[in-house]
Amino acid sequence: MKYDHKLVEKKWQDIWDEAHCFEAENGSQKQKFYALVEFPYPSGQGLHVGHPRSYTALDIVARKKRMQGYNVLYPMGWDAFGLPTENFAIKNHIHPAEVTKKNVARFKGQLKSLGLSFDWSREINTTDPNYYKWTQWIFLQLFKKGLAYKKEMSVNWCTSCKCVLANEEVVNGVCERCGSEVVHKTKSQWMLAITKYAQRLIDDLDEVDFIERVKVQQRNWIGRSTGAEVDFKTTEGDTLTVYTTRPDTLFGATYMVISPEHPAVEKWADKLKNIDAVRAYREEAARKSDFERTELNKDKTGVKLDGVAAINPVNGREIPIFVSDYVLMGYGTGAIMAVPAHDDRDWEFAKKFGCEIIEVVSGGEDVQKAAFTAKDETGILVNSDFLNGKTVKDAIPAMIAWLEEKGIGHAKVQYKLRDWVFSRQRYWGEPIPLVYCEKCGWVPIPEDQLPLTLPDVESYEPTENGESPLAKMTDWVNTTCPCCGGPAKRETDTMPQWAGSSWYFLRYMDPHNDKALASKEALEYWSPVDWYNGGMEHTTLHLLYSRFWHKFLYDIGVVPTKEPYAKRTSHGMILGENGEKMSKSRGNVVNPDEIVDTYGADTMRLYEMFIGDFEKAAPWSPKSIKGCRRFLERVWGLAEKVQEGEEYSKQHEVLMHRTIKKVGEDADNLKANTAIAALMTMLNEFYDKGVNKAEYMTFLTLLNPFAPHITEELWQQMGGEGLLSVAPWPVYEEAKTVEDTVEMAVQVNGKLKCTIKLPADCDKQVAIDTALAEEKVQNAIAGKEMVKQIVVPGKIVNLVVR
Repeated sequence: MKYDHKLVEKKWQDIWDEAHCFEAENGSQKQKFYALVEFPYPSGQGLHVGHPRSYTALDIVARKKRMQGYNVLYPMGWDAFGLPTENFAIKNHIHPAEVTKKNVARFKGQLKSLGLSFDWSREINTTDPNYYKWTQWIFLQLFKKGLAYKKEMSVNWCTSCKCVLANEEVVNGVCERCGSEVVHKTKSQWMLAITKYAQRLIDDLDEVDFIERVKVQQRNWIGRSTGAEVDFKTTEGDTLTVYTTRPDTLFGATYMVISPEHPAVEKWADKLKNIDAVRAYREEAARKSDFERTELNKDKTGVKLDGVAAINPVNGREIPIFVSDYVLMGYGTGAIMAVPAHDDRDWEFAKKFGCEIIEVVSGGEDVQKAAFTAKDETGILVNSDFLNGKTVKDAIPAMIAWLEEKGIGHAKVQYKLRDWVFSRQRYWGEPIPLVYCEKCGWVPIPEDQLPLTLPDVESYEPTENGESPLAKMTDWVNTTCPCCGGPAKRETDTMPQWAGSSWYFLRYMDPHNDKALASKEALEYWSPVDWYNGGMEHTTLHLLYSRFWHKFLYDIGVVPTKEPYAKRTSHGMILGENGEKMSKSRGNVVNPDEIVDTYGADTMRLYEMFIGDFEKAAPWSPKSIKGCRRFLERVWGLAEKVQEGEEYSKQHEVLMHRTIKKVGEDADNLKANTAIAALMTMLNEFYDKGVNKAEYMTFLTLLNPFAPHITEELWQQMGGEGLLSVAPWPVYEEAKTVEDTVEMAVQVNGKLKCTIKLPADCDKQVAIDTALAEEKVQNAIAGKEMVKQIVVPGKIVNLVVR
C-alpha cells in the first residue's frame, strides 16, 4: 500500500488531540522538563518555512523526554499586541481584536498541521484581558518600587502619522510606513529602570547555560565600562559634567562637544553670537535617527559656540565648545571632552574644525597624522604634569585620585544600556493602570479593578498632537482618584509589545489561575525553563527585558529563581533558494502549507532538521526535500519485509545499540541532521541485510520524534502497544556499541589483496598470521623477501616485500 501522508497525518493529529497525550500535569511526581520556543506574533501572512525550524527542533527534544518518562511542558501562545495589526485595522476599518482572532486561527491551524506536540490546553494570548491583567499587575509593582517613572525625552515624530516611532521604524530620516519626514520632539514617556539591574544582568550570565554568542551580545549591549565623571566649568560659570573611560588623557582635552539638544544651549542663547546657526543645526539634527547620528563613518558636522567656552579643570586652559549631532542627550550627560590625539573620532573632528591636537600618551606615530589609541603598557604619559612617565594603567587611578582630592570628579561605572522606554501613543496595547490627579500625582488603580480593559474606539488613528487614540475617549479617561476621591484622568499611553512577552513563560505554568499570575506550587515545580530556543535578533531586547522582569519578580518574592531560563540556544535562518533572506519583495518566500500538502508534515520536519547545522543559516532546496520524502517512502516500504524476531539479531546488535546511543545524544544536542543521517544508514543496512520485528520497532521509536505521524501508523500496523509517542525510549548497552569483530584490509606493497575478519581486541601477530594464511597473499609474496610487516589495529595489515 502506498504511503498517503494526508490520510495518516490527519488521523494521528486527531488521535493525539482526543488522548490529550501532550498535556503537562501540574503537581506530578515525575521529573519535569520545560521546553520553550518564542511565541509568534500572529501576522496576516501566516507562518513561513523559517518558523518551524525552531519549533520542530525543540519538539524533537520534548517528544524524546516524554518517552523517557519526564513530565514535559511544551506550550504555545500568541504575542498578539503590536503595530502591524493596528495599522491593518486603521487601513481596513476593522477592530484589531477581530484581525488578531483571524490571524491566530490561521497560525494555530498551520502549527497543528506540522504535528508539533504543544500543550494546547495552556494556550495564552497577550491580548486576552485575563492575561494582561497580570502584565498590568507587574507594572504596578514596578511603579510602587520606583522602577517605573515618567520622563521628558526626545522621540522620533512622524509629521504625517502624527505619532511617535521606534528607531527601527525610521529609515533614512523618513517614516517606514508612510515615507513622510520624521523629526525629533520632546515628549513625556514612561520608563522602566532596567539600568538598576545592569550589573546583575551581566554577573548572572555566569550561572546559566546560554550559547556563548548570546552571552557576548548581552554583555556588549549592557556595555559596562569604568572611568570617571569630571566637572568642566564654563566661562559663564556653569558646570558641564562628562564621563570618560580615559581620565589619564585630561591634559590632552582641547575642546568639548555637547548635544544640540543640551539645555545649556538655550540657557546661553543671549550670550551666543551665532545662536541662529546653532538652532538651525539643532533642527537639522532632529531629522536624523539616533543610529544615523552616531554612525562612526559619517561625515563630522557641528557648530562652534561663539560666546561661551569651557575650562579644562586640570590645567585651567580655555577650550572651545561645539554642538554636534553625534553626541546624544539621552546617552551619558549629553556632553563629552575631546582628546583628538588619542581618539579616532575626536581626531577626525579636530582636523575638520582646526582644533589643537596635543600628545599626552607617547608610543605611537605622529599624532598630527593619526590618533594613538593604545591603552597597553606601550603608552607612557607625557605633557601631563604629575602623570608624566606613568603607564596608562597606572595613570588612570592616579588621575581619579587627584580629581577626587580636588572635588572636581570621581570614579564611575557606566553602562551603555539605557532605561526602557515603556509607553506608546497607540491603541492596540495594554492600558497603563495609572491615573493622574492634580493633588496626588500619579496613582495606581486598585488591584481589584484589574484588568483595566481597552475601550472600543471609533478610530485607531493617533490624535493631531500625537496622543493615543484613547485620549479622545473622555468618558473612559475621566475618572476619580483612588487616593483622594477627586477628579483624575487615566493614562492614555499603552504598553509596548515587549511587555506581554517579558513574563509569558510564567503564565504557561498555570494559565487559568485568576488569583495570581501562577500559583506558588506551579512556579516552584516548573521554574526555571529548562531549555529556551529563539532567534538571535531577540537577544538584546526580549531576552534582556524578560530577564530584568524575572529578577524584579524574584526580588519581591513572586518567583523562586534568579534567572528565568537555565539554557538558551539560537537557530539559523532558513534562506531563500538564492541564499538571500526570505521576503515578499524578493519573491523567495516558501509557504509551509504547500510543502505539507505536497510532501507531508513529516517530510517537512525531517528536511528542516536535516538541512544543516541548526545554529547556522541554510538555503531552501526543493531537491533535498524530495530526498527526505523518498526516505520516508522507504521506511514505509520496509514494513512489508520485516521478519519475525523479538530480539536483535547478532548481525545487527552493534548497529542497534550504537544508533540508539547516537540518535539520543544528537537529539539532546540539537544535532538532528547527524541523528537523521544515522537513521538513514540504519535503514540502508536493513534493506541490505534484512530486519526483524524487534529491530524495526526500535527503528520506528528512534524516528518518532522526527517524523511522528508515519511512525505512529507503522507502529500500529506492526501491533505495537498504545501510542508510540508515549512509548518508552530505547536503551542501549555501552559494551554492545562496539563491534566484537573487525574487518581489516590486507595489502602487499600497498595493493589490496583481500580482507580478513578478526576479534576486535586481537594482537598484531594474530593479524599478521591470519593475513599470511590467505591464499591471495601467499601468491603475492611467493619467492620474495619480507622487508616489513605493518599493522594498523582494526584497519590494515600491510606487508612490504622485495
